[in-house]
Amino acid sequence: MKLRIVPIMLTVVISALVLFGGWFLYQRFAVQSPLADVVSQYEGVKSSHIDIKHDAVSLKLDLAPDTNLQGLVQHIKREGKSVIGSRELKIQVEDHSSEALDEWWEKAMLSVAEAMDNKQYTNIQKSLDRLAAGTPNLSAKATIDDNNVYISLSDGKSGKFIILPRQPGTMEVWSHA
Repeated sequence: MKLRIVPIMLTVVISALVLFGGWFLYQRFAVQSPLADVVSQYEGVKSSHIDIKHDAVSLKLDLAPDTNLQGLVQHIKREGKSVIGSRELKIQVEDHSSEALDEWWEKAMLSVAEAMDNKQYTNIQKSLDRLAAGTPNLSAKATIDDNNVYISLSDGKSGKFIILPRQPGTMEVWSHA
């Protein structure tokens, strides 16, 4: 019996295309698309980039300055539960901060870090309010859930969003500083 190389190779290539093409279509339309719809329907989300891996779902978000960050995270966890499952949800917000917001955050960071270290989370909003009183048009809001503290700063035109983990061991360097 003589084996023909061309039909065997053609069969292997077609099988691989069908297999990987099917997997790509499944990931695109059955997994990524529903999560993209969940994220985009929340008010204040300008755009999003989703990367789904075996153990984590990474979201890179572009948000309007007045977006409720904690509400968005809770919405994603609740409405995207079927897609996220047991994967870790990692959220990165694009920085559209102004120089004034960055300078203000540098001043507020010490009192926020102290409140985080002492686990006195109610002091975060108090210190933000105290520091914001001297800055016109500044809105500073801190909210909390089981895993993170969410800080939203806005001057009406630009916004800065900070997500701080509540576990002290993971709070070595803040990427939004």
